[in-house]
Amino acid sequence: MTAPLTPHDQQPPFPPYPGTGGPGGGKDEQPSLTAELARGALVALLVTVCGVLLGLLWLWLSPRIPMISDGKAVYLKDTEGEEAIGGDGTFAIIAMVLGALTATGVFLRYRRGGVAVVLGLAVGGLLASVVGWRIGVALGPTSDIVAHAKAVGPKVVFDGPLELRAKSALVAWSAAAMLVHLGLTSAFGPRDPQPVYGPYPKWGAPPPVAPGQQPYPQPHPYPNAQPQPHPQHPHPGPEDTPPPGPDKD
Repeated sequence: MTAPLTPHDQQPPFPPYPGTGGPGGGKDEQPSLTAELARGALVALLVTVCGVLLGLLWLWLSPRIPMISDGKAVYLKDTEGEEAIGGDGTFAIIAMVLGALTATGVFLRYRRGGVAVVLGLAVGGLLASVVGWRIGVALGPTSDIVAHAKAVGPKVVFDGPLELRAKSALVAWSAAAMLVHLGLTSAFGPRDPQPVYGPYPKWGAPPPVAPGQQPYPQPHPYPNAQPQPHPQHPHPGPEDTPPPGPDKD
């Protein structure tokens, strides 16, 4: 007779999957996901607002491009000047500094990483750069160079418009923010708990061996195989030795 099988309604319960918190784990994860997305959106919004500060600092610290008119055309006063390149570099440096500061502030606020927070820093940094660029251009000298030259008159030096020629500087804020946040999280972020191992079991002495019994019997590798007798090879006697042949000189 065989043992009765366990009915389906009496099966032993399996342990919950890690991270679900039980059979209804999917419902518990939804609020955390929503909170994480809301946190990332808040970070992006606050970083975007900081773009106003970028535009004002760029307008204040960027070198001016001197221009002059002879009444017929407008020229650069110093054709070998580096003011235009200096404007792009100033924008990139200010953006990287503000990106590092915003990443530090976000880390000090949440003290951990997260995909939503990092995406919020990246998207917010890009939007902040665009906002700062447009504010600097709007508040700077007019982009209508001809009208500006006619207004000041010929042979009078005036400032050229504030332009961002290297559009790659727009990603400087996002790159600096993500790098700084990654470094702070790696250095000062929370660590995963280390597994705690229990005490090792203490093995006692082996059981006593009965008289006439081997302590550790070795099973035969092939239980159904029968040992084969070794063939007996008789030693050759004197009568089995062939006579020596004639010597050949």
